[in-house]
Order: sequence, then structure tokens, then C-alpha cells
Amino acid sequence: MLEQNPVDKLFEENAFETEADLQLYTNSFYSMLPSAYTIFYGDHLSDYLAPIAIGKFLLGSYTAQDSGGWSWGSLRNVNYFLAHYDNPAIPQEAREHYAALARFMRALFYFDKVKRFGDVPWYDRPLAYDDPDLYKARDSRQMVMNKVLEDLDYACGHLRTRDGGLLSDSDCSVVDRYVALAFKSRVCLFEGTFRKYHGITAEPSADKWLAQADSAAAKVIKSGLFSLAQDYGSLFVSQAADKNETLLAIVYSKELQVYHAANWYYTSPSYGECLGMTHQFVNTYLNADGTPFTDTAGYDTMEFQDEVKGRDPRLAATIRCGNYVRSDGRQYSPDFGACTTGYQIRKWVSDDTSMDSRSMQTTAIPWIRYAEVLLNYAEARAELGRLTSDDWDLTVKALRLRAGIVSAPMPAVADNYLKNTYFPDIADPVLLEIRRERGIELFAENFRFDDIRRWKRGELMTMEYQGIYVPSTDLSLDLDGDGNEDVAFVKKTSWQVNTYQVMLGSKYVLSGNTYGRLIYKANTTESVQRIWDDRMYLYPVPYDDFVVNPALGQNPGWEM
Repeated sequence: MLEQNPVDKLFEENAFETEADLQLYTNSFYSMLPSAYTIFYGDHLSDYLAPIAIGKFLLGSYTAQDSGGWSWGSLRNVNYFLAHYDNPAIPQEAREHYAALARFMRALFYFDKVKRFGDVPWYDRPLAYDDPDLYKARDSRQMVMNKVLEDLDYACGHLRTRDGGLLSDSDCSVVDRYVALAFKSRVCLFEGTFRKYHGITAEPSADKWLAQADSAAAKVIKSGLFSLAQDYGSLFVSQAADKNETLLAIVYSKELQVYHAANWYYTSPSYGECLGMTHQFVNTYLNADGTPFTDTAGYDTMEFQDEVKGRDPRLAATIRCGNYVRSDGRQYSPDFGACTTGYQIRKWVSDDTSMDSRSMQTTAIPWIRYAEVLLNYAEARAELGRLTSDDWDLTVKALRLRAGIVSAPMPAVADNYLKNTYFPDIADPVLLEIRRERGIELFAENFRFDDIRRWKRGELMTMEYQGIYVPSTDLSLDLDGDGNEDVAFVKKTSWQVNTYQVMLGSKYVLSGNTYGRLIYKANTTESVQRIWDDRMYLYPVPYDDFVVNPALGQNPGWEM
């Protein structure tokens, strides 16, 4: 009797007695999902955005002492649940659902670890402080990813569905069976293409992983529960997630005082990274009639106000163009104080200008969209040689028509610009177009660096940061076409103009000296020293963790 547990505390013996207990415990797992910041900020490390500061990773000075991400607390939380949830007094279906949620989260945890480090130790039970496996060596990527696939298969088979009446999901914030299937398509596409382009021949083969991606995406599509929203741009600035297209969103609330700062990040000259889309990527946006912009005569010397006209409407929904008007009624041009290239991001930026200088935004942040599922399906089938004209119409064509492109036929000829600038080893015209579509549709949603790594195109990370075309120095430019001067590029501060001035010679140069393409960081040490080599497809095991457990070893090229 003296050893009884206090009745006002939870212990193993009383924490898992009812379905409500399982739900309460598993609610804690949702903290493992990415934050809004992770999603809208993630592409700062990519080839198609130029940040104000490049960072040590691309400058050759990054070491294991700079590395991070070797944290395991959330995994223990999941494994503890899986070791204790299975109470026969709780209905079996409920137990299976919450176990499936736990295993989904474990798959998410390990997928992130494998992307970052490759080989990692696999743990499927909570460890005591004296467990010898705390200091074991890393398990192979192949073994861990097989376990990830097992967890995802269990989740896809046992999670409840939002259409079955057992799961309430009023704001697209609950993980259900279709979320698991969509995420499985993401994981399997990554692993299949990573193995293919990095020459990994272990079983399951690259093609088997791609077949799993194909199958998982197909189940989401065939469910008939999801469709594309009518307006692309509104997906990223609405208070509530679009329930037709959004499978899972990260939700924010004024009432709960849970906020993010997307506006502030993309409009501030000091809070964010002053990200600018690169000219090379702007060129990948098609004309509105479906033809390549880079087939247009003189495309490379068009001024900003001309090159953004008549394009894929997603360009105007992604960067500030001439018709960008916000809630205060003003027309906003690109701001070189908050943008490095002149192609300033407006995706994620709500019309509410009061959010531009504070962290109080509550717009929903989509994390898994039906559009991504369509792209995963198309790419997996194209890589397998299975993609048909019907598949094209269902996926890429549907996305382009939704965007407002009037014609989107399946291509028969490879686009030379895409091939020469981005993917010289890809000859398949359809696969090239799928990659184009993926970059445009999922821009600034934290996919690009993963895509670059799985396609083994890290060299793109050293691409020159090209901005808008400038016809002359000491000339005021009207970028938004409203009749007012917006910016001038000058070499001397004595040149007088009633507009914002960008000083040439330090961070900026023009390709023709007094005219031409704006080049960011052309004369800086950062630009000269940017590098990429094969070791950078994986991060190093953090130095402190390696010192604690030398059995972990180190990833190739990162040895001290």
C-alpha cells in the first residue's frame, strides 16, 4: 500500500486505459510536423533563390562542428507510446489507428534523418539510460528506409479516413490515411530517384521504390476526394486551408495566439533573407499560350515590365509584377531593399500590410497538397517509362490549365533551355517538363534542395545569381508600369534621382558594365568561393555527437 502511485499523476499503469488516453498522448506527436517557418523559409538553400547571405555550407568552410540535427527526443516519445498503447480494453480499431499515427510520425522522423545523414541508428523501442544500443554504430540507409516503408505501409492500412465518419478534420490539420499515402509517394519518389541517380543498387531497387510512389499517389487520386483549387495564389494566403486541394496544413490561430511571420520574412530588408528569384528560373515559366518563353526573340534582354507580361499566371502569383496591389490600395513594385534580384517573392505574402513588420500572421500553411501528389505520380511513372498521354492530362496538363495556361500538350521535343541550363543529362522531353512543372508549382515550399539532391544536380547551387535586365546606369526604371520611377542603378552617389538607388560595384555589377543583366554578389568573396562537391549530398554527423559515440563514424569527405 505504501508503494501506490499518486492518483493525480499519470504512470504507465493508468496512462493508456481508454481511447481518449491514446488520442491525448498522440496529440503531442503533431509537434513533429514542420512549422510554417520551415516550409516558407526552406528554399532559401536552393538554386533558384538568391539570399542576402549565402552561409558556410556553400562556402567550403562548413565542418562537423557546424552540423546539427542529431536530436532524438521526439523519437523516444513515439517509441514509448508504441511500447505501451496496446491495451485490450480499448477497441482494436482505435488501437490500430493511433499506432498507425505513431508509426507515420516515426517514418517522418527517420525520413528527415536519412535525407540529412544517410546512415543513422534505427531505434524502435524506448531506450533506458544504460542500454548498450545507445552507443551502437549507424544502421545502413537501406535498412532504415526499409523500416520507414514498413511504418508507412502500416499507417496507410490502419489510419482512419476523413470520409469514413470516424475522423473529424475541419481545418485539414489531421493526419489520416490519405495524408499517409501522399507522404508515402513523396518518400518513395525521393528514395527511388536518389538511388537511381546516385547509383545505389541495393534492394529494393530504385524502380521498386518508384513503383511504390506510383501506387501510393494513384490511391489518393482514385479516391476522388481531392481536386485542384481554382486559384493557385489564394492557396498560400488564406486563413483557412482549401479543403479540395490541401491534405495537410499547418494551422495558426489568433485566438490561441499561435502565429507565423511570412509577410515579415518576405517584405523586410532586415528580418528575412531578402530572397530574390533568379533570372534563370524566371525563364522557365512558359508563356500563357503554353510556348516556352525562351523561344521568344530577344527574351534575354527584355526589361522587367515586359518580360513578366503574357506569362504563366503563376509567375504573377509568385513574384511582384506590375499589377501587384495590396489592401492599402497601393501598387507595389519590386523592392531592392528586401530583394536581391528584382524578382521579389509575393507567394505566402498576404494583402494585409500590417503583417509586414510583425509576427502575428495566421494564414494556413499547406504542407501536403494534391498538386504535389499529381507531380509525384507523373514523375514516378515517367522515370519508370509508364507515363501515358492520359497520365499527362491528369497531372501536368491539369496543373497548367488550372494556372491559366491555355494550351498544355504533351511534349515531343526536349526544351533546349531546360536541358542546357538545368538538366544536361536528361533527354526525355516529358521528364524535363515534369521537372519544370515541379519547380514552378512547388516554388518556395521547401522542396527544391531535396529535389536537387535526389537528382544529383548539386552543381546548380553554384549558379550565378542573375537579376533583372538593366538597359543603362543612371536611368530611372518604372518596374511596375504605373508611371512612377521605382529604382535606378548608379555608380556614383552624386547622381541625383527621386527614387531608390542601387549602388553598383560592391554587391552588384551589370554584365555589360553600364548596362545588361544585374549580377548579385559578382565581386564578393562569397560568390567566388561557392562550391559543391559530392560529400555535400549528405551532412556530417555533428562533431559533439561523434565524440560521445565514435562508433557512429563520419560521412565521406567530412572527416576531421
